[in-house]
Amino acid sequence: MAPTGQYDPTKLINWGNNRWAFKPEIGYSQRWGHWVLDIYGAAWFFRTNQEFFSHNQYFLGKQTQSESPIGAFEGHFSYDVKPRLWVSFDADFWHGGETSLNGVSNPITVQKSSRVGVTAAIPITKHQAIKVSYNNGAYINYGGNYQNFSVAWQYSWIGRPK
Repeated sequence: MAPTGQYDPTKLINWGNNRWAFKPEIGYSQRWGHWVLDIYGAAWFFRTNQEFFSHNQYFLGKQTQSESPIGAFEGHFSYDVKPRLWVSFDADFWHGGETSLNGVSNPITVQKSSRVGVTAAIPITKHQAIKVSYNNGAYINYGGNYQNFSVAWQYSWIGRPK
């Protein structure tokens, strides 16, 4: 993830970020007839923000903020009713991300959260499908505890799988 958006080191809240982030991920998938298991493991690695909330009325000098890696796991257990019509149970968990300001760590910033949900894909035509999804916080100790419902329209330029 590139450092994009407007970033102003004198503002505590910013539209952009001032650091790079990298997320290597590895996955595994196994099929048993109509049932499919997909699991993924990943880790977010962050570069240090060298100009965090610096040169302002509260701190005249330069401050740095760093963040430890965040480990993430994700899984989907789905059932293929017929080609392109499927339903899945989804779950994820992540932990880590303790931040440090000028080298002093802040243990209350460790993120440890999990979400669970369901997703369904419904074919409309040979090239189109509707995907419906719902998820909810299963365990939240940092960040927002919210419910999410989404509907998406998908179009594929490739023909129907054989």
